[in-house]
Amino acid sequence: MLRQPPSIFNDVIGPVMRGPSSSHTAAAVRIGRLARQLVSSTLTRVLVEFDPAGSLATTYHGQGSDIGLVAGLLGFTPEDERLPQSLDIARQDGLEVTFEIVEYDAPHPNTYRMTLFSDAGEIVTATAISTGGGMINYEVIEGFPVAIAGDFHETLVFCRDALVANAVEGLLKEKVPFEYLEQSNRAAERLLSLKTASPLVDEIVKSLVSIEGVAKALRLSPVLPILSSKEGVVPFLSSQAMLEQCDADLSLCEMALQYESARGRISEEEVFAKMQRIVLLMQESIRSGLAGTEYQDRVLGRQSHLIAESVKQGRAIPGDALNIAISYITALMEVKSSMGVIVAAPTAGACGALPGTILGVCDALGLSTEEATSAMLAAGMVGVFIAEHATFAAEVGGCQVECGAGSSMAAAGLVNLMQGTAKQAIDAAAMALQNVMGMICDPVADRVEVPCLGKNVMAGANAIACATMALSGFDKVIPLDETIDAMYRVGQQLPPELRCTGKGGLSITPTGRRIHASLLA
Repeated sequence: MLRQPPSIFNDVIGPVMRGPSSSHTAAAVRIGRLARQLVSSTLTRVLVEFDPAGSLATTYHGQGSDIGLVAGLLGFTPEDERLPQSLDIARQDGLEVTFEIVEYDAPHPNTYRMTLFSDAGEIVTATAISTGGGMINYEVIEGFPVAIAGDFHETLVFCRDALVANAVEGLLKEKVPFEYLEQSNRAAERLLSLKTASPLVDEIVKSLVSIEGVAKALRLSPVLPILSSKEGVVPFLSSQAMLEQCDADLSLCEMALQYESARGRISEEEVFAKMQRIVLLMQESIRSGLAGTEYQDRVLGRQSHLIAESVKQGRAIPGDALNIAISYITALMEVKSSMGVIVAAPTAGACGALPGTILGVCDALGLSTEEATSAMLAAGMVGVFIAEHATFAAEVGGCQVECGAGSSMAAAGLVNLMQGTAKQAIDAAAMALQNVMGMICDPVADRVEVPCLGKNVMAGANAIACATMALSGFDKVIPLDETIDAMYRVGQQLPPELRCTGKGGLSITPTGRRIHASLLA
């Protein structure tokens, strides 16, 4: 199956979630939601294994992978208010989940190797990875290679041999309109993976399992907001192609509307309305943060209100837009760290920079929610290019692909907000990304607060500066597409210790170690 192009709502602006990390918490929820569908009866026990060479072995508790995965196994969504209590709820429901560190040469830093047990005696094995920003991919189920990202309705048909699989395939081609149909093998056995736009009806599933040599058929529901389709052909996948193909009079927001409409096979009006709902949620998260948050298991207390107080007392450096943005960014990070609802944009660790900066500037200038929505769509378009050609996973590329990406996206959104051209927006994004090349990820005590807050604030200030530079005609020198490629290469060259493992940087300073120990006590 061909890799599906990024969606602004799947890959970039989202998920709506609770927890410290989209890669670790929200992605874990989605992995768990699919895992619980791999057994036909009630789950009773799950063994989860992490490779010590990956990021999860050291961070799965501090960054919420344990509560996220268990929440998904219970059927919760990433924003469910019960997520922080999922471990206790599972125990009360009789579900035993064990996490172990085992060497097995994991293919990715965020690899989950699972063994699922049901009350009917089923034992199912599966391997899934978190690819960044809440996105996931199942790579192996029952020893069969698969490619399941949660963006289709999936039907898995387990067959005794190739002859049976061919018979099943013939039946499916005759009766089912499908997007993709693939076979994979485990020795002589075959697995048919069917991707459809809607779930298979019971009658067809019954006819499949009635075929001699079919062991079982499983249906998996999608976990992403925008479903994929082989007919969802996007108009471009690079900034250069976009600028060459689109009318030069179109804004970056209008180009984003064209893209996402084609990607999701929905109208541009639906795309705009969907983003506007997200912006309203971001605004509510900011209000919640400014009102004050409390949470015991975190490093930083409430601070977002201090900016306004400093401004009133004349102690802050003048600059209304920047000062408001700093307070909003901080408010969003505090909501995240207190397990409140936020939007990962593009990740939870970088959830403050993009919305805090754009909404802060909007409020400083007295602009509308509609104008903020347009800016967020423009930012999302830049995020698509990063998702397509790089990653949002700090475990793969360091913080440059999280806060750095958020800064780049925010810069483009601000240019759109100020009625700049699409080219100016892309130039601003390029400059912002160039300024953060090589930024490492080393959260103290695995809590995604320090130095994450400061990096989000820096990302916002960088975005404001680069948007102003682009609007003023500064030369970006290196185009955005080349900058994204360079960032990805640099990320792969960073030592693993500096990519969200808790093994380098500030996290292993004496103070960092003391903070970690105090939170574990």
